[in-house]
Amino acid sequence: MLEPELIILIVSIALALAYAYANGMNDAANAVATVISTRALTPVTAIIMGATLNFGGAMMGTAVAKTIGKGIVNPDLMTQYAVLSAIAASVIWVFFATRLGLPVSVSHSLVAAVVGSGVAVAGWDGLNTAVVVKVLLALALSPLLGFVGGFLLMILLFWVLRRRTPAAVNATGNKLQILSAAFLSFSHGRNDGQNAMGIIALAWVVYQTHRLGTPQELEITSWMILLASITIGLGTGLGGWKVIRTLGMRVTRLEPIHGFAANTTAVAVIEAATSFGMPVSTTHTSASTIMGVGATRRFSAVRWGVTRSIGLAWLVTYPVCLILGWVISKLLSAVS
Repeated sequence: MLEPELIILIVSIALALAYAYANGMNDAANAVATVISTRALTPVTAIIMGATLNFGGAMMGTAVAKTIGKGIVNPDLMTQYAVLSAIAASVIWVFFATRLGLPVSVSHSLVAAVVGSGVAVAGWDGLNTAVVVKVLLALALSPLLGFVGGFLLMILLFWVLRRRTPAAVNATGNKLQILSAAFLSFSHGRNDGQNAMGIIALAWVVYQTHRLGTPQELEITSWMILLASITIGLGTGLGGWKVIRTLGMRVTRLEPIHGFAANTTAVAVIEAATSFGMPVSTTHTSASTIMGVGATRRFSAVRWGVTRSIGLAWLVTYPVCLILGWVISKLLSAVS
């Protein structure tokens, strides 16, 4: 019969993979919404491209995973129930939001849930405050940079292409948009794909520490990378169609050149954050670049009612996941 600690580890890894799957489903919209809405690619082709490149990106690098695994809360202070609680809280929220068609941030969800469950068992002193502040700044600044960058790049493209005919601009924009969407899918995997790896590594090191009786060093191993990469690719492949409609078709009307500008800006922001090992919201970044690009026509071109709903979902994510992680951790600790 399996020991209770091993059962908790298995459940934690299973939930982490459910998180990666939900990540792919919800964030499938980030890269493919624009190419679908502008008809640069068919939905099936776009989803296959997104799934493949999300998988490829997730296989590259571990800096973000290490931030999630040991940067937010000291692994020596975490318990198996606390890790399980963090994963469960983020999975519950992301699946609920996806069901409603809300493009929420899976990165925000996991970070907030880890903070909540970590505080439940280790108190506020157990948090690595400096890293938490950096992560929160990266999460908060990425939408602002996305909006401003998308706006400025679109203005620059208007000037560069001012003597081209609309037909020529659309023809060029189609090709450029497909290329930029491919890069965005890869960047999403490289950043968000590492979240599941980090939480799996945290669950593993806490289990090993308990089993061996001495603190162990957190490492991101090949099997963790492969499992998380495959799962996020599958989630993207099945697609989050409600989210795609919200992000690609309801925020603003897009032409191919607008999609190229939005995707390119999002890639730049996400890659910059990944190079510093900071998890950012690819959802926030992509949505904000679409808003910035749309605002170059006129501010009324952006459906601000839709963006307010998206913004509210983003804001609610922090307290909901933090409290949910804290409550589940306390409940599991009480009944154990």
